[in-house]
Amino acid sequence: MPNYKYLIYVIELSKKVYSENRKFREANPQFNGVLECLYVGMTSKEPKERFEQHKKGTLSKKGHNLSSSIVHKYGLYLRGSLYNHIGPISTKAEALKMEKR
Repeated sequence: MPNYKYLIYVIELSKKVYSENRKFREANPQFNGVLECLYVGMTSKEPKERFEQHKKGTLSKKGHNLSSSIVHKYGLYLRGSLYNHIGPISTKAEALKMEKR
């Protein structure tokens, strides 16, 4: 079995996402217009490479879209200060749990 490591990453989104995307608004009813809009994800790649996949709309070898439509349209940049202190996570289950925190 391959020995993967998973990394958590955070992307700052344009605040337009709140006014233009109903799904984002419904998932974030506490948004007050002051704080940043953030996307938290996990990856087995380096965060910079994953961000580039989101922005380019990268497809897998089987033709599946690997990017989040929200990050593709509204993603501004990585927020390393919010995730650099989190080390690699050894299992996907642990990474998913951390991503939801």
